[in-house]
Amino acid sequence: QLQASGGGLVQAGGSLRLSCAASGRTISSYGMGWFRQAPGKERDFVATINWNSDDKYYADSVKGRFTVSRDNAKNMVYLQMNSLKPEDTAVYYCACRTTGRQVAGSASVYQYWGQGTLVTVSS
Repeated sequence: QLQASGGGLVQAGGSLRLSCAASGRTISSYGMGWFRQAPGKERDFVATINWNSDDKYYADSVKGRFTVSRDNAKNMVYLQMNSLKPEDTAVYYCACRTTGRQVAGSASVYQYWGQGTLVTVSS
């Protein structure tokens, strides 16, 4: 089970740190991803990190502003979001791909999903 938290209301230019806590299984051997879904839109890729943090990949829209990280000892994954923009408003989901250790930008390769946390950026 994945539990995302840390969302909230923030002004444009502000920062938030999302956390994803895994319970019931260790995620240390798996690639992890963050996705987001804005109202009325499809779920989009945001960031992904491989099992040992050696490789990270970001959507162009967040590159340079967001940073994905993980702490395998704590079974946690994080998404630091800086310089937030109103277009970043969405429900953010963390996901785990139990079939692979590497990064992946496609939602279809992730087997487990958290319930989502809402991020609202006001202008």
